[in-house]
Amino acid sequence: MKALYSMLLVSALASGCVRARANTTPDAPLDMPAPPPRDVATNDVETPPPPPVPLVPEPARSAPARPRPAPREQPKPDPPKPEPAAEPSRTADDPPKAPTTLQTTPATAEGEVERGIRASLTRANANLRRIDYRVLNADARTQYDTAKRFIRQADEAIRSKNLVFAKSLADKAAALAAQLGGR
Repeated sequence: MKALYSMLLVSALASGCVRARANTTPDAPLDMPAPPPRDVATNDVETPPPPPVPLVPEPARSAPARPRPAPREQPKPDPPKPEPAAEPSRTADDPPKAPTTLQTTPATAEGEVERGIRASLTRANANLRRIDYRVLNADARTQYDTAKRFIRQADEAIRSKNLVFAKSLADKAAALAAQLGGR
């Protein structure tokens, strides 16, 4: 019985080896067609290269003469200048001077822009006062707190005359407050 199983096993294994054959690549290279003939156009008459072009001379650099002012008839003597007062020395306790603020809004329109910002902040505050904070879910409370923070920051920006930033913050606060009020 063992012999029979072993013969069946050997024959099954041997039949697998008989049928399986490895694919091999041919030893000879593949036949490739010859490249097409190369046609090179030849000139029967040889033309010389063009002569080099000379550089353009650089123009003379001279400063233009400034017109002189017409002489005055009677020059007035300059009044004596007062001696500049000596600047007091700063101590470590003195706070540094605040840097000047760069204004992008013209001074004539500054008041109008500030009024518009204040109106946006008033609308946002009015909308937030109508909302009962206790009934809001966690996301709405976060938006409410963010709107309040934008209002505070906009007030600070107005005080520091940063009107562009204040307008941006006021618009954001008004939008958040309007969304919360519409719930």
